[in-house]
Amino acid sequence: MKSDINNKIFFITGGGTGGHIYPAVSIINELIKNGANKEKIFYIGNKKNLEFKIAKDNGFNFLSTSVFGMPRKLSPKFISWTFCLFVSIIKCLFYILKYKPNVIFATGGYVCAPTLFAANILKVPYILHDSDCFPGVVSRTFSKNAKAVNLAFLEAKKYIKNKNVYNFNNPVRSSFFEMTKEEARKNLNINHEFLILIMGGSQGAKSINEAAIDVIKTFKNKDDIKIILQTGKKNYDDVIKDLEIPNNTKVEPYFDNMAIPILAADLIISRAGSISISEILSAKNPSILVPYPYAAADHQRINAHSIEDKKAAIYLEDDELKKGKLKEKIEEILNNKEEYNLLKQNAEILGANFKQANEKILNLILEAI
Repeated sequence: MKSDINNKIFFITGGGTGGHIYPAVSIINELIKNGANKEKIFYIGNKKNLEFKIAKDNGFNFLSTSVFGMPRKLSPKFISWTFCLFVSIIKCLFYILKYKPNVIFATGGYVCAPTLFAANILKVPYILHDSDCFPGVVSRTFSKNAKAVNLAFLEAKKYIKNKNVYNFNNPVRSSFFEMTKEEARKNLNINHEFLILIMGGSQGAKSINEAAIDVIKTFKNKDDIKIILQTGKKNYDDVIKDLEIPNNTKVEPYFDNMAIPILAADLIISRAGSISISEILSAKNPSILVPYPYAAADHQRINAHSIEDKKAAIYLEDDELKKGKLKEKIEEILNNKEEYNLLKQNAEILGANFKQANEKILNLILEAI
């Protein structure tokens, strides 16, 4: 099938958050790497969302819908949502009839719904991918008619009604496999020091940043420890205004290539979004996971508990950050080499299969044609 991939037309849909967008981008790049014609790949999403910017930055064809997240209560906004969904389904029917995709790959979330409705009406084969331990409502609703469903977490299988369910992990950006840990550390001028990376995602996390300041002050005189704090662009000024940055600490608003600090690190403190966890594990690093407490369907807590249960991470509640618990947990790990080695070993086991995830998912897509 790969031999005639250049002649096939692909629809890719998923958006709203990075957990839906980055797997879609990874699979588009995998398609192109294996000979697909970039001009015959179409990303379907909402122009008001992040997926539009990322698709355009990557030079992908973009087809827009106007759907947004479903309101939880009956209200005028719910009526507006119903209308937008209906219009978006009509648009997607038109897109399918115009471009005639051979297959659709959907990464979950409300952005996918109109395309999947249209795919079912016009009998276009589709593959679903879901990134979380508890699959979203769109993944659960449309899984029955999917040719196959790939799950990042095996725990999600019990919610999916499909006989062709796979656990190939999340597709991860190729940059995580293009350099070694040693190369990443050299890039950041890290030698023998123990590197702690604290990050809250591209937008940052205020509670993690505040706890990080306490960590930086605690370890400021430790020559054998390095700290990198990625604050998020909107929080950077607030973090540095009252912080005297010590020599062993680097504070950045954002890294254009997050693979470098993640690969270089020895311990990572992060939110528990599925993509963040996947990137940490693909780098085979242990972590302290602090779930965002207001995530939809509480999926970050569920994700974090899954990795904690596999003894590859330590779980920490967001409200514990104010009590100095992050500093305490880091100190515990630094003072207990046996515990750290166990976390590291299990992270390496979980991370071993991420390099093959993109290719395995690609094969599912091609087999559905």
